[in-house]
Amino acid sequence: MRLLADVFLLIGAAFACLGALGLVRMPDVYTRIQAGTKAVTLGALAFLIGAALLFPQWWAKLLCILGFILFTSPVSSSTIARAIHLSGITPWRAPTPEASGQAPMSPQAAKPAEGR
Repeated sequence: MRLLADVFLLIGAAFACLGALGLVRMPDVYTRIQAGTKAVTLGALAFLIGAALLFPQWWAKLLCILGFILFTSPVSSSTIARAIHLSGITPWRAPTPEASGQAPMSPQAAKPAEGR
């Protein structure tokens, strides 16, 4: 039981780290919200499962915390995203070659040379 609890705690830590990495690496606030809420929620759930396996007498409290996280995390991220959208911040778009001033690449130029 201890090994399984440790595995869940490790999974929770990994998802929390991935959520933190997503907050740093994503290009705009909308995608940062996604990374921050989804990965961290999954990490928190894994933490709670690991804690429940380690301390079975806490299951009722951990179940309440689990329900609170599952209810509030999507609602809060949706509310924050809506407020950002209403403030006029547009989502990030990948730059196109036309917008950056470069000529678009033709299909023949994109093919690697064959027979050499």
